[in-house]
Amino acid sequence: MAASDVAVIMVPFPAQGHLNQLLHLSRLLSAYNLPIHVITTTTHHRQAQTRIPLPPTIHFHHHPTPPFPSPPPDPTAASKFPTHLIPSFQSAMHLRQPFTELLSTLSRTAKRVVVIHDYLMGPVVQDVGLMLYNNVEAYMFSCCSAFGAFWYHHEATGRPSLDGEPELAAVRKELPSNEDCYSMDGCRFVVSTDVGCEKFSSGTICDTSRVVEGKYVDLIEEQGGKKLWALGPFNPVEIMGHESGNQRHGLFDWLDKQAPNSVLYVSFGTTTSISNEQIQEIALGLEKSEQKFIWVLRDADKGDIFDNEVRKLELPEGFEERVGENGLVVMDWVPQLEILGHSSTGGFMSHCGWNSSMESMTMGVPVAAWPMHSDQPRNAMLITKVLNVGMYVRDWTQRKELVSSTVVKEVVTRLMGSKEGEEMQRRAAELGDRVRRSMMDGGVTRIELDAFVSHVSR
Repeated sequence: MAASDVAVIMVPFPAQGHLNQLLHLSRLLSAYNLPIHVITTTTHHRQAQTRIPLPPTIHFHHHPTPPFPSPPPDPTAASKFPTHLIPSFQSAMHLRQPFTELLSTLSRTAKRVVVIHDYLMGPVVQDVGLMLYNNVEAYMFSCCSAFGAFWYHHEATGRPSLDGEPELAAVRKELPSNEDCYSMDGCRFVVSTDVGCEKFSSGTICDTSRVVEGKYVDLIEEQGGKKLWALGPFNPVEIMGHESGNQRHGLFDWLDKQAPNSVLYVSFGTTTSISNEQIQEIALGLEKSEQKFIWVLRDADKGDIFDNEVRKLELPEGFEERVGENGLVVMDWVPQLEILGHSSTGGFMSHCGWNSSMESMTMGVPVAAWPMHSDQPRNAMLITKVLNVGMYVRDWTQRKELVSSTVVKEVVTRLMGSKEGEEMQRRAAELGDRVRRSMMDGGVTRIELDAFVSHVSR
C-alpha cells in the first residue's frame, strides 16, 4: 500500500504542551506524503496558527464548541495544576460527533485510516471501537516521558518487586510522590477521559527517543505487550534562521550580541501561574547572580488565550534599570525552540514540562529544574538524577516553600558560572548531539519513524 492510500487523523488535546507535540508529529508524518487531518476546536485552531508554524499540506478541521468559562489562573492556589483550564478541556469533548463524521467520510475513500489521539481525548475517539469498518486503526499518544509512564504503571500495578534490578530499585527510592501533582478537579477530569481506548489501540506513540530513554521504552513494552513507537523528538532538530513566514522576534537582536553559552533562558511554560511574592524573589536572584538572562514573564494561559483580560505582573521597582543590558524581560509569546537552539543560550530554568524537556535535550541545553505540577516532578528527576543534564532549583519535597532570591542566585551561578556548570553544559551538548543524529538517515529514531510509516502503509 502506498502512503497516498493512507489518511491520518490527529486528535490533539488542547493544552499547549500537548497540542505542540501532535502538531509537530503531523509535520514529521506529512514529510512522508501522508495526508494529515487535524481535528480541533475553532479556538484552539486559532491558537495553533498563532504559535506553531506548520506546512500548508496539513488539513485542519476545526469546529465551534458551546461557550465555556475562561477564568483567570490563581497564582496562590495550593496546587499549581491549571484547574482554570478544565472548562476549555471539557469543551473539546464536544468533538466526538465531528470526529466520527470525518472518520466515516475518510474511511470510504482511503484504504486505511490511521487515528492518532492524545490519551486524554478518549471520549472523542471512543467510537473507533464501535466502527464497522475494517480499514481503521488507532494509536494512542502518551504525552509524558517513558520514564514517567513506566513508574506510573509500576505504581498502578501494586509496585511489583524489582529484585534483580538494583538500578531501578535505587531510582524508586528517590522517586517524587504524586501528592499535589493534580488538583481534585484535575484528577476527576483525567479519570473522566478513561473510556477504555486501550482495547482498540494498535500501539502507543511517545515523543521520546531511545537515545534518551531506551531502557524505559523497553520496560514499558515488556509490561504492556503492545508496541511502543518512540518517534521523538517531534520538534524540529534544526533551526533554519528563524521561523519561516514569521517576523523574527526582537529579543534575538539582544541575544545575537551575547557570548556563546552565556545566557540563561527562564520560562515556566503556558500552564504555570507564579505568585507576586515568588516573582520578586526570582527577579532579585537573577539580579544578584550577575549572569546574562532572558526571562519570559507571562501568566498562565487562559482557556481562551484571545480573551485579552490578563493579570499584570510586576517586577521589583527599578529592576530593569539596574539589570540594564545584562538581562531581558519579555512578556509575550516567544519562539522557545529557536531561543534554546541559539549559540548564546547556555542554560534553561524550566518547569520541566515534557515538551520543554525534549526541546532542551534536543538543543543540548542543561536545565535548572523547577517542577510545578502533573508529570513535571518526574521529568525533573529524569533530567537531574538519571541523565545528569540538570540541577534542581527546588525539588518536589520543597514544593510548598517560597524559593528565596539567595537560592535562585546560587543555582544560577552554579549552572552558568562554575566548573560544575561547564561540565553539565558539556554533557547536555553531547546528549543533544546524539538526539539530533538519531533523526538523520540511519539514526535510531529515523529508522523507527520509517518503520512506523511502513507499518501503517502495509
